[in-house]
Amino acid sequence: MKVLKFGGTSVGSIKNIKSVKEIINDGDRKIVVLSAMSGTTNALVEISEQIKLGALDVAIQYIENLSAKYEIVIDELFECSETKQQVSNYIDNVFEHLRKLTAEKHTVFLYNKIVSQGELMSTFMFTKFLNQEGVNAQLLPALDFMRVDKSNEPDDFYIKQNLQRIIHENLPAEIYITQGFICLDAYGNIANLQRGGSDYTATIIGAVMEADEVQIWTDIDGMHNNDPRIVDNTHAISNLSFDEAAELAYFGAKILHPQTVMPAREANIPVRLKNTMDPASYGTLISENTDGEGIKAIAAKDNIIAIKIKSARMLLAHGFLKKVFEIFEKYETPIDMITTSEIAVSLTIDNDANLDSIVEELKKFSLVEVDNNQSIICLVGKEVVKHHETHRLFQVLQDLSVRMISYGGSNNNISLLVNTNDKVSALKHLNKYVFEFETV
Repeated sequence: MKVLKFGGTSVGSIKNIKSVKEIINDGDRKIVVLSAMSGTTNALVEISEQIKLGALDVAIQYIENLSAKYEIVIDELFECSETKQQVSNYIDNVFEHLRKLTAEKHTVFLYNKIVSQGELMSTFMFTKFLNQEGVNAQLLPALDFMRVDKSNEPDDFYIKQNLQRIIHENLPAEIYITQGFICLDAYGNIANLQRGGSDYTATIIGAVMEADEVQIWTDIDGMHNNDPRIVDNTHAISNLSFDEAAELAYFGAKILHPQTVMPAREANIPVRLKNTMDPASYGTLISENTDGEGIKAIAAKDNIIAIKIKSARMLLAHGFLKKVFEIFEKYETPIDMITTSEIAVSLTIDNDANLDSIVEELKKFSLVEVDNNQSIICLVGKEVVKHHETHRLFQVLQDLSVRMISYGGSNNNISLLVNTNDKVSALKHLNKYVFEFETV
């Protein structure tokens, strides 16, 4: 069995929905994980935000606009009047539910209820469309088996037991459709795996079902060697190791949710990235195997904050670093990069929720400087720190002001911190130095 995930763009139009049907209807048994139709989750988040602001009339207008969009899709997608009426009734009930939710007090739980509706609608519609087209497909509600524990980690035992039970209890089907992104928390409340979490759903399901392969289908033909939105003439990387893919996803490669690789790596299940618009393209295969050496890809992560912590005494005075790290642990704020000198330590974070409190505590025993609007540029490949051509990337230092460099912490990753205003220039320069071997 394979697990295939399709993103919002892949089910964002009638044409794309029909393309997905052609891709999955090949006679093999599979589980298909769907995102909400493109634009839906953004609209639902805005509805939640307007409720939070007390602008209920605006929230209602967003609901009506989204409802009108779905009416058009239903009218164009379904030919059978009976099926069309079933889908229309279901979607009408969803929007009526959303209207009622505008009267409730805004909480995290309300937000989760609202944003979950996109996946519920897309999966119901798509399953009914497959049935209309003669495909033996069954809907598996993710809220019946997908759960996280008190640490917000996948509850693998619960997921496996319930997913297998539901499949066994349902009539046999070639294709099972389920929702990505949404889940229950440890207390039975509707929750989610954060934006982009449908990828994560797919590899969690793939791991617990011991799938042959997990496929992530999107609108680009695999993970590219640089950001194709910024740099010209990039290309898809045919093969990556789990470690290389995890580094790229964490440090900004948008095609993959940062946590996606973990379940697949632990279960040793290959993950293939494919393009819905070009199914014949090879894409990118992520597995335990790797090929080639040197830098394979470059990714960038924005919204980084750099913090310089300077001690009046020597940095290595007993207990200084311990005190620093305890503060970040206290406020549950992970550190991305870190460098040290004799009297100072510089580090980066990507979450400013507790920044003021962190800085306040650090100032009790050190001088603190904070720089916002920073970006981490990550260069990834097998044993890159040892490769004989890696020195080329440091030519970028003659063109740009680099705030920090992390080199040697991992054999597969070198990271540079630059001002976000310099990110585009840095990506283009690095592309030439690393992949084109030209002098700028």
